[in-house]
Amino acid sequence: MSRFVLEPADLAELPIFPLPQVTLFPGAVLPLHVFEPRYREMVAAALAGRRVMALARLQPGFEGDYEGRPAVFDVCGLGQIESCSERGDGRFDLSLRGVARVRIVAELPPERAFRQVQAQLLKDALPAPALVAAWQAKLRTLWVRLAPHLPEPVRDLKALTRGADDAAAFSDRLAATLVADPEASQELLEELDPAERLRLLTSRVQELVDALSPASVARDNALN
Repeated sequence: MSRFVLEPADLAELPIFPLPQVTLFPGAVLPLHVFEPRYREMVAAALAGRRVMALARLQPGFEGDYEGRPAVFDVCGLGQIESCSERGDGRFDLSLRGVARVRIVAELPPERAFRQVQAQLLKDALPAPALVAAWQAKLRTLWVRLAPHLPEPVRDLKALTRGADDAAAFSDRLAATLVADPEASQELLEELDPAERLRLLTSRVQELVDALSPASVARDNALN
């Protein structure tokens, strides 16, 4: 698929797929299984157009109004459907590639079964090169200690971040791969300074390394 260029019309009536624990970072590819009728309609509409949709994380307390329009976080990841297959019963299996951060400005009236919003594109701040270099160096040092405890496909930091040529892409690649906690993921998605994202990721990796230290393991074994 060729490089996607976002157009103003994409943000004027942007379909959103609200999910409770999923965050889409720019550059990440997310597999999705779509089975609810309203979101099957959304995917069909996206495929008929520019193949654009956004993943919006549901705010806590959504359960009582899930079938309606529960609150979502206003910063979300916009993606383009990279591949899609439709099952015989109308469900979809698709891959969504993140292309941008956006902020929801307003939700449109419920004229369709799925939700649509007006959104604005969020651009990264220009990070301080010295900070970027410092945090990347710290991450690389910590990764040597963390890597043996990671799944084989993500042990090689250089391979993991291949093609992530700037601080923004580098930090988003690590965030999408390393951070599973929904709150932490949302914080990283909302942070527009790539150097600050690297700081947050460094802190998280440091916590993981500390937890894997012999003293920490020995203490946990003693408690058990």
